This record gives sequence, structure tokens and C-alpha cells, in this order.
Amino acid sequence: MGKATSRERRNAEVRELIAAERHELADLLDGLRDDQWDGPSLCSGWRVREVAAHMSMGFRLSLPAMMGELVRARGNLHRMTDRVARRDAAAHSTAELAAFLREGAYHPWTPPVGGYVAALGHDVVHGLDITVALGLDRRVPEERLRVLLDGVRPSGLRFFGVDVSGVRLSAEDLDWSYGSGAPVYGAAQDLLLLAFGRKLPRGRLRGEPSSRFTTA
Repeated sequence: MGKATSRERRNAEVRELIAAERHELADLLDGLRDDQWDGPSLCSGWRVREVAAHMSMGFRLSLPAMMGELVRARGNLHRMTDRVARRDAAAHSTAELAAFLREGAYHPWTPPVGGYVAALGHDVVHGLDITVALGLDRRVPEERLRVLLDGVRPSGLRFFGVDVSGVRLSAEDLDWSYGSGAPVYGAAQDLLLLAFGRKLPRGRLRGEPSSRFTTA
């Protein structure tokens, strides 16, 4: 009983973090210029508008609709999410895409694995896909970053195709590190992006191995 209550309390706390992140990102999206909406994100092949459309997909599509899209993509999840993001980015106005995120702030959607912490990671990382690519100086609140950085595990790194062998990731603005070896220094949110398989713009990381994790 005690463990269940503790888990429920923690889930409620993380859901509040998710809601806050979605509200803040919706406000940020509302303030973007048209050229920024059409600018590239850190998600390969997606503009900001495709990322924004993707972020609300989980709570706009019903489970049967999602399964139908997956069938049409012949079971390929990447193909399905790409198709839906491009379709919905074209079908909805930028105001609608921002509103979807705000209206779904408390939606209980979670990815197939990882529960609410994974949902928080989905929102935070995709938000950074937008702000870092656009050069916007948005700082993700520390409480949200700590939840996600504390969950970095070898299995997650493998899932995102990240090889940190021989590298120690060291945050410059938080007391957090991961791994062992030659240090790579950066802001905690940039290291989080790295752990989720993103290549960062040059100049955001320091350390001899940092070129492994930056764009050419």
C-alpha cells in the first residue's frame, strides 16, 4: 500500500511538471514568427511545425486511429510518426498547433515504455529540438531536468543510438555526471539532448570528444 501511494504521488508530481512544460512551450510557440515555424529543428527532416504537430499527436489521435496509422505504415513506427507529423503540420494553423499542446497539458498520454517520466522527456526534448535549433535562450527548469537526467541508463542510450563509451558527461550548471573517461562538458539540457540522440550545434559542448556529438 505504501509503495503504491508513493508511486501515485510521484506520478502526480511528474504530471504537474508535464503540464507546466506544455503550457510554457505553447506560449513560446504562440510567439514564433512565420519564418521560425518553417525553420529546421534538431529532428532530422522536420521543421519546427512538424515537431509541434508531433508533440500533440499522442493526445489528438485515439488508440484505434493510432493503430490504423501504424498499419498503414506497415508496422514501422518511425514511418508512421513522420507521415502523421507532416500531414498534421500541413493541415493545421500554427495557432492550432500551439493550442493543441496547451489544451492537452493534463492529458494522460505516455509513450509505450517509461510512463510519465518518458512523457516528460518527450516534451522537454522536443521543446529543445525547437529552441536550440532556433537559437532561443530558453532554460528548462532544473526540477524537470533532474527527473530526466537521473533516468539516463545504458538501455535508453542504446535505444537512441548514443555511444558514450570512454566519455564522461559533466553538466556545468548542475551537479550531474554520467559515465567515465574523457570529459564532455555542457549545460545540463544540452547533455540531455545528447543522451536522446541529438547532434548539437557547434560551440555548445566542450571537451576533446565533443565533436562526436556535434553537427559537422
